[in-house]
Amino acid sequence: MQSNCVIDGDTFRYQGEKIRIADIDTLEIHPPRCDYEAELGFRAKHRLVDLLNEGPFELAPIGRDQDQYGRKLRIVLRGGVSLGDTLVSEGLARTWTGRREPWC
Repeated sequence: MQSNCVIDGDTFRYQGEKIRIADIDTLEIHPPRCDYEAELGFRAKHRLVDLLNEGPFELAPIGRDQDQYGRKLRIVLRGGVSLGDTLVSEGLARTWTGRREPWC
């Protein structure tokens, strides 16, 4: 198992921990519900790879430590700016509202 890898647009593995970006929701790619979701989901995944590889980042905790799947809930920051907000501004994610919304 790789210690650092991007799973999808809002989940990645870092230093052996599975991290769920807490302030966004991206499209599903495992499995997608429609072609649009698949296309945009893979674009979000690849963009997250680029963002994480641009340099050092900080993982800021939120109120809950982890989700129901055991992923650490964190906001990913670089220079005080949320990488999740970057994905939202580029149309590759939505701000997390506490529940999933359909993309198709």
